[in-house]
Amino acid sequence: MVTFVDMLEGYRRFRATGWSNQRARWDELKDGQSPRVMVIACSDSRVDPSEIFDTNPGEIFVVRNVAALVPPFETNPGRHGVSAAVEFAVQILGVQEILVVGHGLCGGCGAALTQDLHGAPPGEGGFIASWISMLDEARARVVAVHGDDRSRVAGRAMEQEAVKVSIANLRSFPWIAEKEKAGRLALKGAFFAISDGMLHILDEADGAFTPYA
Repeated sequence: MVTFVDMLEGYRRFRATGWSNQRARWDELKDGQSPRVMVIACSDSRVDPSEIFDTNPGEIFVVRNVAALVPPFETNPGRHGVSAAVEFAVQILGVQEILVVGHGLCGGCGAALTQDLHGAPPGEGGFIASWISMLDEARARVVAVHGDDRSRVAGRAMEQEAVKVSIANLRSFPWIAEKEKAGRLALKGAFFAISDGMLHILDEADGAFTPYA
């Protein structure tokens, strides 16, 4: 398992190779960033968007959280971390695409499906339970089709429904809906299967995820 000391050694390798090999790129980034794509992904250590999509520094603006969720637009006071990041990416950076990436074996989606954290106090799962409650309606849809058997099929359905929930919530932001309608912003969904490394792309016309060859 990687420790902080191991990470420092990794930093040394980065300085010797990654930094020096892309020095021109890093020099460009000193003047600011202008990514075209925002990626909303899960915090899971197995699904790093930069690695999955093989991107260079400054090419994608990434926000990661439990289950790659976007809360619906709301104006009440609070610390809206994901909403602030979305606002910055869309309104300040002017990204042209937002990609929501779910993944297989997602612990957050699994907890949403099984409700194992239901009633847990903050610090013992309660923060997570409150966050993934955004998936309650999606869970009902999954259970209606697959039952509450906690099968892998139900789990994957839950993981893919979560992507759709985040995309729907993105459209609740008025300035996102306006930009999408005007053709200045596109919303995309994808699912990464850890088991075989396959990326699946959401077709919103029929709601299906198709492997990308």
